[in-house]
Amino acid sequence: MSSLSGKTLFITGASRGIGRAIALRAARDGANIAIAAKSDVANPKLPGTIHSVAAEIEAAGGHALALKCDIREEDEVRAAVAATVDAFGGLDILVNNASAIWLRGTLDTPMKRFDLMQQVNARGSFLCAQACLPHLLKAPNPHILTLAPPLSTDPKWWAPHTGYTLAKMGMSFVTLGLAAEFGPQGVAVNALWPRTVIATDAINMIPGVQAERCRTPEIVADAAHAVLVRPAEGYYGHFLIDDDVLFALGITDFAAYAVDPTQPLLPDLFLDFDSAPKHRR
Repeated sequence: MSSLSGKTLFITGASRGIGRAIALRAARDGANIAIAAKSDVANPKLPGTIHSVAAEIEAAGGHALALKCDIREEDEVRAAVAATVDAFGGLDILVNNASAIWLRGTLDTPMKRFDLMQQVNARGSFLCAQACLPHLLKAPNPHILTLAPPLSTDPKWWAPHTGYTLAKMGMSFVTLGLAAEFGPQGVAVNALWPRTVIATDAINMIPGVQAERCRTPEIVADAAHAVLVRPAEGYYGHFLIDDDVLFALGITDFAAYAVDPTQPLLPDLFLDFDSAPKHRR
């Protein structure tokens, strides 16, 4: 399978950034896409709503369902999944993209922020999977793809921002568990993480990050597409890196994904940056 035509995707946090890019890549194949996010009213400081992305999906050739959904709320998630299945007749793919970030030390992390990250990241990913799995288990080629890093207990990733690292690694551990439980049942459960910082609104949370030293969300979207078109049977428990996925397809020049190809790239969190030429270009 090389296309997502006719497939139904439920993508969390798809009103902007990486989630939007994944949705638009699937839309070009003619996929059905449920946009599950909180943003349903335009905000001049934070562009993108479920409705604006729905319009972009339709323009790109896909079929969109805009769903106002806070993935912290169980009733909202279950209602959104039910609406997706009702609209499109089934569900093939869950993309756990929604995530909360706060890169501060322990003494500078309000418990409200700590709780938000745990509720959205690990708990939200688990809840969305729990709601989607009864439908995914009926699908011919089901996938769960979570935007989460490779597991790490290296203290250098924990000391600067324990709360965020715990929340993000929580998504990775959810992936590990779901893969072990449902991979043998034919569901491809995997994680995907960018090699470099990606130019989204989230970079405003990272002190000193310059957009020109980032890659665009399209590299993650293209990598996600490559994962999601794979046969699900036996393909689970992988912690994938975006340019490794594309490199395996024969892509060796990543300059088109750079915001500014003349600038050195910034490695993303939780990765020891591989300086091999294939990752620099």
